[in-house]
Amino acid sequence: MMVLYFGGQKSGKSRLSEEKAINLSGDVKPYYLATYDKSYDDKEMNERVLKHQKQRVDKFDTIEEAFDLNKAVNKEGTYLIECLSMWILNNINKGEAELIKQLDELSNSKSNIVFVLNDVNSGIIPLGSESRRFVDLTGIIGQKVASFCDEVYEVKLGLPQRLK
Repeated sequence: MMVLYFGGQKSGKSRLSEEKAINLSGDVKPYYLATYDKSYDDKEMNERVLKHQKQRVDKFDTIEEAFDLNKAVNKEGTYLIECLSMWILNNINKGEAELIKQLDELSNSKSNIVFVLNDVNSGIIPLGSESRRFVDLTGIIGQKVASFCDEVYEVKLGLPQRLK
């Protein structure tokens, strides 16, 4: 089973996606695929990461992989990919086709995968070219992942709305 949770920052995606991954994994501890690239050295983001780590302590086996999702999803099981938005940012200089190829490979996985994606496409068009590229890629990647997921949820105020 493949599931996508998307929504704005602090919408409740993480909590809901963690619950889903735990439910899908049954008696086997799921994997938490953390995509944050620590080389950014962002104090506020490091605090967010620590909060997420505390939330999932003893519930998940953590794998850190910022660039190649298929390198981390290499065996059967249940994976929570938190989050695609950071993965996109980490790979912003790669071509769209290369990112889509990674997702095509993931879509053929026998694993349960729960994806998390920030919704950044509801605002104005950003002025900077790199910000526009990020917003555009987020929309493209979101459409791709939604196309092969069995379930898709939009999350607002902690409430999931099933779209698929």
